[in-house]
Amino acid sequence: MKLKLILSALAAVILLAGIALVVVRDSAPDEAPARAVTAPAPAAAPVVPEPAPEPAEPAPAAPPPARKAPVARKAEPAEPPPAPAAPTLATMVLTSDVPGASVFLDRQYVGTTPLRLDRLEPGRKQVKLTADGYDGIERAVDLAAGDNPLTMRFREVRLNKRIAVTHKHGMGSCEGTLVATVDGLTYETSNRNDAFKLPYAQVETFAVDYLEKNLRVKQKGGKTWNFTDKTADNADALFVFHREVEAARKKLAEGYAAVR
Repeated sequence: MKLKLILSALAAVILLAGIALVVVRDSAPDEAPARAVTAPAPAAAPVVPEPAPEPAEPAPAAPPPARKAPVARKAEPAEPPPAPAAPTLATMVLTSDVPGASVFLDRQYVGTTPLRLDRLEPGRKQVKLTADGYDGIERAVDLAAGDNPLTMRFREVRLNKRIAVTHKHGMGSCEGTLVATVDGLTYETSNRNDAFKLPYAQVETFAVDYLEKNLRVKQKGGKTWNFTDKTADNADALFVFHREVEAARKKLAEGYAAVR
């Protein structure tokens, strides 16, 4: 039984194989027709390139537009700088002919010369200088706002003293004023016979008698005057006048400069 089945199956396979072979053969294409022989195309003539056109000359460049000259602008007037504020304080610059002199301002020691003092209040100030070997010198100054230069000299003479006196002569007397300057002594009076003006070189005697309350002046080879102070009970005013005149005469003899 099995053998029959196997044989039947084998036969069926063979049959199917034969049928497939027939179908394949019938469906195969006929032989391809012969290719038509085409004559070769004639060779194309070589293309000769046309010569490149010469470049055209460039057109001349247009001149640049003329520049307009700049119009000069009228300079604006510069504004003046603001005026500096006026100083309100004073500065004193003090020098002396004797360097290193001690300086006192309103009786207070402030330094030695040369000296600059800033930020002072304007107004009247008393300045005094002292130095070894010299008499002290003192001066009242009016300081203004700003710089105030001041020179004080030890080696100079200032003298302008006046005293009211009475001239005693043989008979009677006359009143007047005795004046002392760096140039000499002058007696100013309404009595022309007693008035005089004597340079120190012509003064032979100049002496004071305190007890007698008398100041004597004698001209070299000339007249003698005796003065008294009737306004006082003593000779103090005559004594001070004589002392200051003698001090000035001494400085003049030593070569101090006379300040008139």
